[in-house]
Amino acid sequence: MKIEQIYTGCLAQGAYYIESEGEVAIIDPLRETQQYVDKAKKENAEIKYIFETHFHADFVSGHLDLARKTGATIVYGPGAKTNYDIHEAKDNEVFELGNIRIKVLHTPGHTLESSTYLLIDENGKEYAIFSGDTLFLGDVGRPDLAIKSDLTKEDLAGMLYDSLRNKIMPLPDDVIVYPAHGAGSACGKNLSKETVGVLGEQKKTNYALRADMTREEFVKEVLEGIAPPPQYFAKNAMMNKSGYDEFETVLKKGNNPLDPETFEALANQEGALVLDVRNELDFVKAHIPNSIFIGLHGSFAPWVGALITDLKQPLLLITPKGKEQEAVTRLSRVGYDNTLGYLDGGIEAWQNAGKEIEQIESISADEYARRIKDKVNTTLDVRRDGEYVSEHLEGEHIQHFALDYINDNMNTIHKNETYYVHCAGGYRSVIAASILKARGFDVIDIAGGFASLKNTDLPRSNYVCPTTL
Repeated sequence: MKIEQIYTGCLAQGAYYIESEGEVAIIDPLRETQQYVDKAKKENAEIKYIFETHFHADFVSGHLDLARKTGATIVYGPGAKTNYDIHEAKDNEVFELGNIRIKVLHTPGHTLESSTYLLIDENGKEYAIFSGDTLFLGDVGRPDLAIKSDLTKEDLAGMLYDSLRNKIMPLPDDVIVYPAHGAGSACGKNLSKETVGVLGEQKKTNYALRADMTREEFVKEVLEGIAPPPQYFAKNAMMNKSGYDEFETVLKKGNNPLDPETFEALANQEGALVLDVRNELDFVKAHIPNSIFIGLHGSFAPWVGALITDLKQPLLLITPKGKEQEAVTRLSRVGYDNTLGYLDGGIEAWQNAGKEIEQIESISADEYARRIKDKVNTTLDVRRDGEYVSEHLEGEHIQHFALDYINDNMNTIHKNETYYVHCAGGYRSVIAASILKARGFDVIDIAGGFASLKNTDLPRSNYVCPTTL
């Protein structure tokens, strides 16, 4: 028996490759599926099943493409209804894979069809669970993402309480827990950085698995402090339920080199958004007018999903050399399939063609401290709410809203003002500055963000440990 976790940091997502006696099951595959096909071929094995723990909201799964390539059966839990062929499993149904078995445990709560897959090894031992978004390490799945459900989040939280106590907690303490996500995912509140754990340890340390916890306490605690889901979550879930274009078609369309003239003409003709995925330091020095920055080296796909509201938005890319295919791939993971191409030769080709470029003024924290003492301008803190509450600059000139909700806060800022923008380290502030600048606002980036601002003598709020909030 072989179990391999294939973890993708950008999405904080774990897919799983399970093999026994030449038969393979893939759990929660990514959009680009050739990696699983190649791995099975290398092992002289055949992919028999594709198990989906639920209709994912934070990424587009690769189940359809993988089934098309391999003929494998797509398995969802009870209640899953799709626009394509699946095997809708029954609770406690068992699937044979080589000389091991995979048992379906219906665990509704995160979503109605959510299921946990229990692996029973060659000796009949309950060996591991693939818990999807039902159980994370340190947390449980958010219960507010059900598609077109007439149930409230409180109803779903109650279901999750029952699922955990009736299906998960009775399992042996030495059962290995393989969750769908780790720290950084918006599918829970306080996920661990670890990506594999043991159930007994979770029973001791996970707040949601307290033995003496009542249903009312669970519902209150699991819903407390939960942020609104990113806007793309419901859209990705519907793609996973309804179907989508083949990844290879999306990749071929987007991995298309364009000279500067064609690039510019296409942007105008198609109303395309120019998305610059280089490093933020390169973007502030030179970028195409009205382009938006979201760097590949950060949490690229989730930020695209949070900030670009239309999944069908035509996109044109500015990428580091050699990163063109990666950018198209990572966009497709969250359902942005309408990439039209990339600027061949990058920003240098644009400049060599004599076309206009712009810059964003970016200053050090020390320079900001000097300027703000002479002339008070509004400073936008675009960190998340918890970061801001934990510690922030003080003063009437400080304005805060999280980058996640910048589109909802445009009416709170004014085009006749100059705004200084900062985040924690510099990545998110340049994203915010690019969006604001493209919409006609006058912005100055504070390089190094709050990490650098803390080294100045500017007044700050008293520090509050985030774990106590």
